Amino acid sequence: MSFNEGSNETFTKVEGLEMVMERFFMAPRELVFSMYTDPEHIQNWWGPIGWNTTIYQMDVRPGGIWHYCMRLEDGQEAWGKSTYLEVEKPERLVYEDMFSDENGNDAEGFPVMKITVDFVEEGNGTRIVSRTLFETEEDLKQVMEMGVVEGMTETFDRLEQYLNQQ
Repeated sequence: MSFNEGSNETFTKVEGLEMVMERFFMAPRELVFSMYTDPEHIQNWWGPIGWNTTIYQMDVRPGGIWHYCMRLEDGQEAWGKSTYLEVEKPERLVYEDMFSDENGNDAEGFPVMKITVDFVEEGNGTRIVSRTLFETEEDLKQVMEMGVVEGMTETFDRLEQYLNQQ
């Protein structure tokens, strides 16, 4: 699943109950890490094309919460909440991610995902390796059918565009 430096292609594979997504960015690791941990940055690129993200809480430390809402112009909303389990600046973030309501309560009927994001220095840039672990095959299938691969690919596209503006 490796690719050449400078490629902006997102690679995805499923290994058992884990979905792995990988993308190279021509930017220093510290900057790419800050894109994930600074609310002033993440609100500018997080979410698929057409979605705008508002950060309601972002406390990047073990036990800290990230609560946000993605909105389309037509008013459709998708709320999310993450609880950070590990923060190793600038190498790794590990968090439990779930769909939520506006108050941060778990949304029923949606899976909880454990996500590990590694920021790997590679040449003059950074490779993001994001691993999402699901509790069951049904949970993995549900999220895949919701379009997570397409959504994260577009999110990575937006990150690349935003990094190019920095």
